[in-house]
Amino acid sequence: MADCIFCKIVAGEIPSDRVHEDPTCIAFRDIQPQAPVHILVVPRQHLARISEMTPQHEPLVGHLFHVATEIARQEGVSDQGYRLVINCGAHGQQAVDHLHVHLLGGRQMTWPPG
Repeated sequence: MADCIFCKIVAGEIPSDRVHEDPTCIAFRDIQPQAPVHILVVPRQHLARISEMTPQHEPLVGHLFHVATEIARQEGVSDQGYRLVINCGAHGQQAVDHLHVHLLGGRQMTWPPG
């Protein structure tokens, strides 16, 4: 998608502080962190939102969550706990129409989240 900011980050057209990269996804630090650890795990394949997921996307989404848990270990937040979030659509506060998982950690999370 030519106008998708995450597609541009994946392509290297926009710089990012990458913490992970593999053939399926990249992960980078959020530029407006909401926690001491706030990393976005983004598939290389453009999929606008989780509601567009089909059975063929199951391995992709599973991989995103696997990568997020590995990064949580690397970032030192795994033992204390962390949150994985996927926002979907306007009411879900999705700011970029490209599927992504937020990894949030390094502080006590509250409930309900908002």
